[in-house]
Amino acid sequence: MTPVHKERRRRLIAAMNETGCEAVLVYGNAWQCDYLRYVTDFPPVEGEALALFFADGETRLFVESAADAARAGVETPYADIVQCDDLTEAVCAELGRLGNRKVVSAPATLMPFGISGSDAAKDVEDGTSLIDGLLLVKSPVEIDAVRRAAAIADEGYKIFMEACQVGRAEYELIADIETFFREAGCPENFMILGSGGVEVRGMHPPGERRIQAGDLVTTELTPAVDGYYAQVCRTLVVGEPSKAQLDAFDVYIEAVEAGSAILKAGVRASEIAKAENDVFRKYDLGVYCTSEYTRVRGHGVGLFVDNPPHILEDVDTILPAGATLIVHPNTYHPDVGYMVLGEATAVTEGGYETFSTLPRELLSVAI
Repeated sequence: MTPVHKERRRRLIAAMNETGCEAVLVYGNAWQCDYLRYVTDFPPVEGEALALFFADGETRLFVESAADAARAGVETPYADIVQCDDLTEAVCAELGRLGNRKVVSAPATLMPFGISGSDAAKDVEDGTSLIDGLLLVKSPVEIDAVRRAAAIADEGYKIFMEACQVGRAEYELIADIETFFREAGCPENFMILGSGGVEVRGMHPPGERRIQAGDLVTTELTPAVDGYYAQVCRTLVVGEPSKAQLDAFDVYIEAVEAGSAILKAGVRASEIAKAENDVFRKYDLGVYCTSEYTRVRGHGVGLFVDNPPHILEDVDTILPAGATLIVHPNTYHPDVGYMVLGEATAVTEGGYETFSTLPRELLSVAI
């Protein structure tokens, strides 16, 4: 058991004892497994998985695939592994044997209805907020994992810059990055990118388009270390940046710095978003802060690439010390196209700690 997982178990048991909870049922799949990973330190690769965690530390892990079961037997020797073709049936049968114990489940949005709507789960309470609180406030060892992920993200971005050469396809850039991460012992990375000019309105999975002189190339790199993700967003120009590109990017720098300037424990997510958006409004670019052009003005990072809270003007989550997140005013600019900027940070009582060493400026590569 890793030190970070030992700490998570300690915190989880303490939270369960405080609320009188005797067991927690959590769900995960190959895309989103932050709740499951917090409790078990196991990320499923094939199919779905659920786990029952008891206040005495006993862990029962239910998986669909034989491959996941074999891997879990090696990676989580502290858990009882149950491989079954019908997870719903197996979990409901287990819940039926728990009698009148107080059981909670999480997350409510992903829990299979065959379980949550069953007679066996009729007394199971929604425990999403219990786990959300643990996911939001990181312990020092968790923050260190995010910090290490950010360091490898910075190194990966340097590889990305070297790869951005005229004539190369987007998928070739990704291949270079993924090779670097794997060789560095980093098996997980979420990444999207965009390349082109004023016609580009967002980022996407890599395609066959080839890099051209003068392109804006945007990306967000999100590698994970010990299961914890850190994200860095940067924009570069292939060749010398134009005045229009430099002037446009100044707005993004100002927006990141405006949001970061008020970032500290006790500030609401909505306040950060408003600070960023007000910069765009100042330059009559407020429409590009709407959902037509952008999704969020930042978000949490941790055991998932896009944890709560989302940084939006209607999200009033109070940011605590120990939260890790990225402030990124990523959106379209009508003069030059889509631009991005931001990096992972940790909220502190008096401000924040940034983990990236990359400069907050419009970067470029020679042609």
